[in-house]
Amino acid sequence: MDNADIEAKLKAMIVERLFLQIKPEEIETDASLTDVYGVDSVSLLELVVGLEEAFGVQIEDGDFNLAYFSSVASLRDFVKERL
Repeated sequence: MDNADIEAKLKAMIVERLFLQIKPEEIETDASLTDVYGVDSVSLLELVVGLEEAFGVQIEDGDFNLAYFSSVASLRDFVKERL
């Protein structure tokens, strides 16, 4: 899976999981998920479950780092390390 594929899948998962009223392609790869898209602690849990389902990656408590969830770009890098 290349970066573009991972990003597209991440954006679709984020819109679906967080019920955002935008199209996945409207999410900016480098935009802050918390500041721009309103991701909060409840949303983060949804995204963790979404990552596990969409990419088959396991995220243990010790692996969890808020920095991974700062943007689509940081999530993409996190997923790539684990694929």
